[in-house]
Amino acid sequence: MQLVVARIGRAHGIKGEVTVEVRTDEPELRLAPGAVLATDPASTGPLTIETGRVHSGRLLLRFEGVRDRTGAEALRNTLLIADVDPEERPEEDDEYYDHQLIDLDVVLTDGTEVGRITEISHLPSQDLFIVERPDGTEVMIPFVGEIVTEIDLDEQRAVIDPPPGLIDDRAEIASARDEDSGDASDSGDSGDSSGDEN
Repeated sequence: MQLVVARIGRAHGIKGEVTVEVRTDEPELRLAPGAVLATDPASTGPLTIETGRVHSGRLLLRFEGVRDRTGAEALRNTLLIADVDPEERPEEDDEYYDHQLIDLDVVLTDGTEVGRITEISHLPSQDLFIVERPDGTEVMIPFVGEIVTEIDLDEQRAVIDPPPGLIDDRAEIASARDEDSGDASDSGDSGDSSGDEN
């Protein structure tokens, strides 16, 4: 299985280094010196990482055969692609690769179907599951232990125990509309919920 692990940014300095936008949770494994990566566009690769270092919070890489700023700049916007064994799992028991989570069925603790994970959104504060419901709408589920109680890759499902209002946001939206129209119904956490969705 091929996964995009980084995108090459601008050249750094005059000796062939480039900045990279990391797209993997394991840069020390996927972007280590000696790693050979396929590319998109394919014509620029494969590329072998010669050196890597962190500078001002950004990862800088130098590739074999790229010795100057011109060569580095020619790689800009290239995607770096690693071959990953589909059965491979992260070292930590409670960590997963995105491709392992995509398409998992999401169910409540009582077995009620919620939907299917279609995307993982990586935010600075936490990761979110983007879940498509049977009716085609989407709901965002924070990937935290208090809410996602079980990931069962063998059964291809994620079990969640959401707080009130997290997945029943349509009821909250309706109550907020009622309140706006002068109805005194309690809108509860509707403000917080809409803020999380933006």
